[in-house]
Amino acid sequence: MKKVLGMTFAVLAMANIALGADNTLGSWKYNTAKSKPASGVSPIKELTVTREASDDGVKISAKGERADGSKIVTKTVTKYDGKTVEVIGKGLTWDTTAIKQVNPSELTEERSKKGGQYHSTVHTVISKDGKTMTSTSKGTGADGKPFTAVAVFDKQ
Repeated sequence: MKKVLGMTFAVLAMANIALGADNTLGSWKYNTAKSKPASGVSPIKELTVTREASDDGVKISAKGERADGSKIVTKTVTKYDGKTVEVIGKGLTWDTTAIKQVNPSELTEERSKKGGQYHSTVHTVISKDGKTMTSTSKGTGADGKPFTAVAVFDKQ
């Protein structure tokens, strides 16, 4: 009986870990007041990012608008294996990304523009209460100048 109970608890614990393995999943709204955009690019006016589980990774959709009226509409499907994949759509300064999951609430990412100067390293963290996602980017902008940016998102 003890062995059966032990196995049951082990299976339940593993299922709980598997189901809660990515705290970045869900719909996130860009918080303009708390974010610090990079210079040299039109600031984001509004943006919603949806992250859905997909074959050992994530499907990321983004839709929004910049202050200059240009639209942001992108889709990315990637695994957390650090391999570079294409970002499909328009409105972002990068067109490739490579993501690794550090733990259920933390990611690292490399973003770049094919044939361009843009390259950044991004560190994303989900708050302990799960309500805030903060992505800190450091790198070289499309203009060749170094930049640091912080994007804060609120869980919807």
